[in-house]
Amino acid sequence: MGLSRKRKKELKRLRASVEQLWGNQQDVLGHANHVAREAGRQVGYLTREEVTPRVRDGYSHYVQPGVDTARGLVKNASDGVVPALGNALGAVLSIGDVAKDARVRAAVKRIGAEKYLPKQSSGPGVGTYIAITAGVLAAAGVAYAVWQTFRADDELWIADEPVSPTTSTAGTSSI
Repeated sequence: MGLSRKRKKELKRLRASVEQLWGNQQDVLGHANHVAREAGRQVGYLTREEVTPRVRDGYSHYVQPGVDTARGLVKNASDGVVPALGNALGAVLSIGDVAKDARVRAAVKRIGAEKYLPKQSSGPGVGTYIAITAGVLAAAGVAYAVWQTFRADDELWIADEPVSPTTSTAGTSSI
């Protein structure tokens, strides 16, 4: 195929323009990479100099006092309240055991105070029903937490859109 001299000259100029454009694009991309590296470096400086100290101050002013208060409450509960509740419960149970003792019953009968003795129960008591209710509530709470964890929530998930070959933008260009 023979090209005219005019077409060869135009193709030569076009090739030179394309090579010049390619060189300019390489320069722009090199400069953009340099700017991006410098921006990353400046973000690192900003994080170290501004963000990290503010986060530390916020933690020490807002979060740490709450953690210390909670820690103190837990320590007080474990040091004072829990043993006191244990002692009270133990005292109530021991009083019940003493009242059920045959020797104590005989002594109470002798003085005529039988109406103050606890009645002998043959079935489950109130404590049994309270324990069963607490167990059922705890099991329901665990079941609800498991259900919330594993349920499919449409608002939380975004489905990926499949890319079909007819809507692909790989072949189009807007230069």
